[in-house]
Amino acid sequence: MNASEAGAVRYVAKNMRLDLRLISEMVAPGSRVLDIGCGDGTLIEHLYRTHGCDARGIEIDMAEVTRAIAHGLPVMHGDADSDLAQYPDGAFDYVVLSRTLQAVERPREVIRQMLRIGRHALVSFPNFGHWELRWKLLWTGRMPNTTVWGKPWYETPNIHPCTIQDFFALAEQEGYVVERWLAVDEAGQRSPWRKYPALANLFGEQALFQLRKA
Repeated sequence: MNASEAGAVRYVAKNMRLDLRLISEMVAPGSRVLDIGCGDGTLIEHLYRTHGCDARGIEIDMAEVTRAIAHGLPVMHGDADSDLAQYPDGAFDYVVLSRTLQAVERPREVIRQMLRIGRHALVSFPNFGHWELRWKLLWTGRMPNTTVWGKPWYETPNIHPCTIQDFFALAEQEGYVVERWLAVDEAGQRSPWRKYPALANLFGEQALFQLRKA
């Protein structure tokens, strides 16, 4: 990697969305990675340049796919709800779903497919149990808007908002092992309540889970 490439990597890392930076820290070098809902491929490029990963993605927004392909990234147009079945069992080491869980039609089935085609699933999502959302809903009686939940209810793509406790319950119901998890605020401060999911559920703005099959 030359000096200009190293500079580009530092720039991407600094400006990547928080959950993508945290996800990249969980991915082992040289891994095979599929990023579902990859957008313009920022995470894919970062993992390729810094981790030497065989990283690729699928994205439903054709404009984002076009942007990614224009930058030479292996991104395909696809839908998480219908296209994961096309991948063979165990094709990847990690399958990533970043801030997309709440927007898919069948989140439980999507996670099942992720753990069929990958050894580990990395899932990040905004936590609908955060205290600010609870307070705004209680105080105003209307769907709350925050930095993380930034669109009004009639424009948002989010159809299945969930909480950290909801996700723990789903993992237990489906028999998945939670290998690692963390809760953070939008500024990147990690919640100190690692052993207390109920407190993390109250104070964490977003969550990141690493799952595997039992």
